[in-house]
Amino acid sequence: MFIETRNLTKQFGGLVAVKNVDFAIEKGKINAIIGPNGAGKSTFFNLVSGSYTPSAGRVMFKGNDITHLPPNKVAKLGVARTFQTTNLFEQATVLDNVIVGHRLRTKSNLFDAVLRTNRYKREEKKCREKAMEVLEFTGLTHITDQLAGSITQEEKKRVAFALALATDPEVVFLDEPAAGINPGETEGLAELMQKMVKKGITVCLIEHKMQMIMKLADKIMVLNYGEKIAEGTSEEIMNNETVIEAYLGGDASA
Repeated sequence: MFIETRNLTKQFGGLVAVKNVDFAIEKGKINAIIGPNGAGKSTFFNLVSGSYTPSAGRVMFKGNDITHLPPNKVAKLGVARTFQTTNLFEQATVLDNVIVGHRLRTKSNLFDAVLRTNRYKREEKKCREKAMEVLEFTGLTHITDQLAGSITQEEKKRVAFALALATDPEVVFLDEPAAGINPGETEGLAELMQKMVKKGITVCLIEHKMQMIMKLADKIMVLNYGEKIAEGTSEEIMNNETVIEAYLGGDASA
């Protein structure tokens, strides 16, 4: 499998936030994780991306154990992540925000920056070119010179996508990408996710907008109180009595 968790567990004192979760994220697909608030979804993301160290279990990426790697090393392997709250440098331009993403792939150090060495200049040019490429991909070239603090919430969501894509990822974890935006904007972000998959980037997302998830996801895992209670296609999840009782409340169109 592309990314696989085995008996993944995270305990905070007496609280077990994620408990013995086995899940395989399939390459080239849109994988989704759903569940009530407090079900352990974001904790699961934090474990896979290296932000948290598991209390037990393992995280495998392309056959390699990455369980104890820090977030920067996980990111360099090709695992990108966005967060529920879009945190940008609001006094910097959209372009400068996205340029930061590709610096993960550069080797210039403080010495290079101070002396403006040829390597620094070459890598800065490459970062700018990559930023422009992903801004075009995400439909943001019209706001490249605007301050990030002055753009709309939907545009900030797209900038977060662009920032993740600037790291040259193989997989992008999106934490509630459609939160706080209207149905039309939600549809636009869903199309962007499909566009990412067509480009060869695997997507895994957490989302509460069930109508979008059921139309978009190839595979869904449902968490409840930190445990996996179901896994399958949209149709299988919508017809799963355990899921309906725990989360959907009998209505998958909300």
